Amino acid sequence: MYAVIEQGGKQYKVAQGDVIQIELTDVKPEAEQLEMDKVLFIGDGEKSKIGKPFVEGAKVTGKFSTNASDAVIGGPKIYTQHFRRRKNSKKRTGHRQKYLQLTIEKIEA
Repeated sequence: MYAVIEQGGKQYKVAQGDVIQIELTDVKPEAEQLEMDKVLFIGDGEKSKIGKPFVEGAKVTGKFSTNASDAVIGGPKIYTQHFRRRKNSKKRTGHRQKYLQLTIEKIEA
């Protein structure tokens, strides 16, 4: 069984036991799990449910490794450069996006 969920403006295809990285959201630091109810699609072999826009009564539960504050990880470092020709003007800045890492526990249809 797998599901397609929407979290943070992005869509993720998840199955039970998958480890995913989602956009950083407001979660209490002592939280141990996260319930996502924006389920777009549930597939189970021959049976599948398509939401309009979401599947009613469906939710996906994800568990943090220890707690929510320890599940925050940094993504790859991205550098941007601004350069103006013949002006001796260069500027280089970096950005590292933060993500929440969680393991999918169960998918309820």
